[in-house]
Amino acid sequence: MLDLLQYDAGRTLHDLGEQVGLSPSAVQRRIARYRKDGLITRQVAVLDPHRFGPTVLATVLVTLDQESFEHHKAFADRMRSHPQVQQCYQVAGPWDYVVVLAARNMRDCSELGNLLFKADSNIRRYETLLVFDTIKTGLALPFPAPLSGDQDGGS
Repeated sequence: MLDLLQYDAGRTLHDLGEQVGLSPSAVQRRIARYRKDGLITRQVAVLDPHRFGPTVLATVLVTLDQESFEHHKAFADRMRSHPQVQQCYQVAGPWDYVVVLAARNMRDCSELGNLLFKADSNIRRYETLLVFDTIKTGLALPFPAPLSGDQDGGS
């Protein structure tokens, strides 16, 4: 059931139940348990960027100058606080972070980059890569995935 939900959380309880062999009330109880256990953290609407209006996407590679716990926490908190930061990953290798930005136009993207990266004295280096075309996006996790405490594989 988790696999079905992560691709379309708007399905009816009846439809989900038919797919996994459960009654709608059993599906509702299971979804409530997934939420309570933190397995489902939130549900969102995914907007079609082609119908929404102009959007500039950019991937920014970031290296911090000082790498104490406090410096990493400050950077992460700043990334979380900006709605234009779609994704942010701490990574291994020559870069410390990969950040995905969404802006309304090139000027907004430049201003956002200046605000988030150029104005931060603890950023040693950053490189912005503009996205020309979206090939694939998604947040779905591959199944079957081992789930602690869920012996039925998430169905």
